[in-house]
Amino acid sequence: MTTLIPWGVAASVASAGLTPAQHAGSNSEWAVEANGLVKLFGANRAVDGVDLRVKTGTVYGVLGPNGAGKTTTIRMLATLLKLDGGEATIFGHDVRREPQIVRQLIGVTGQYASVDENLSATENLVLFSRLLGLSRKQSRAKSAELLEQFGLTEAAKRPLKQFSGGMRRRLDLAASLIAQPPLIFLDEPTTGLDPRTRAQMWETIRELVSTGSTVLLTTQYLDEADQLADRIAVIDRGTVVAEGTTDDLKSSIGSSSLQVRVADPKEVVDAREIIERVLGATAVVSPEGSRITAPMDRVSAVTDLLVVLRERGIELSELSVQKPTLDEVFLSLTGHSVSDEEAEDAASAAAAAASADGNSSNDSSTPSQQKAQVNA
Repeated sequence: MTTLIPWGVAASVASAGLTPAQHAGSNSEWAVEANGLVKLFGANRAVDGVDLRVKTGTVYGVLGPNGAGKTTTIRMLATLLKLDGGEATIFGHDVRREPQIVRQLIGVTGQYASVDENLSATENLVLFSRLLGLSRKQSRAKSAELLEQFGLTEAAKRPLKQFSGGMRRRLDLAASLIAQPPLIFLDEPTTGLDPRTRAQMWETIRELVSTGSTVLLTTQYLDEADQLADRIAVIDRGTVVAEGTTDDLKSSIGSSSLQVRVADPKEVVDAREIIERVLGATAVVSPEGSRITAPMDRVSAVTDLLVVLRERGIELSELSVQKPTLDEVFLSLTGHSVSDEEAEDAASAAAAAASADGNSSNDSSTPSQQKAQVNA
């Protein structure tokens, strides 16, 4: 018999009563091992040789702008898209040869809510709970618990058509946590949420890991990756350009970061040359062409720099020295920041998503029927 489980729900009927550790096996050191992942949409290489190693019991962040290949990578690892190249395993199980086992070990919350708008929040959660093998009494209890956890109790009986985008997002994540799987893919889980709800979501993610789950999180939000992730992979244009802990990535561009804004944009080239010569480091000019960023090991070098700039008659409208941020890491690695690329990459992301839907095995389903198939 084939059971269809909505995308936002952990895809396992038989394993609904197990703990995350029992799901995965106590000796699984790596939740995800992926080597050379490739996905093609026509001539576009949406994913171009991505390598990932996610340790069990951690939060792993995949950071990048729209269109970088984050969602496509998640869909391949979750068996929702066929791999065009490379190989991947989930707790040692090959995603190509053992997709049914892999689907019993994962939960996926995508960028768009997969709940049914014609049902209430309670009805959605009870339905998903029943599909996962819970009794009627257990389903009602679990639904009430999750609605309380995500602040949706007062709206429990309202149809989802009356929900805001943030409320639907919270319900979608709640559905994926009915049967807590050992590995949870969260694809930009806090997009569209208000600051308070976003903070609650962060706390929920921390609780998931503390109780045994592993979380692979994609995000555009630099502070989110900084707050949650034990390790981060920076992806740009389908390729991993850097990987490591937050501190590793920040230290890769120096112990401190200098940012200056030149009063006259015509003097940016000269200012950059001076900064590189005085600091002995590569400086990067922002896309709008007025801000220059450079790593520096000695804060005292700022004095020498200001003297040289004054001698050359170059005035600054802004200067700051601070510890590197993840945005500066991304800027240093790629020549652009995450926010600078969002508008440009939005169109290509939409095209890639459309192609992905057309190539997936569930391309004929409605939004509330995005599914992972499990043979029960």
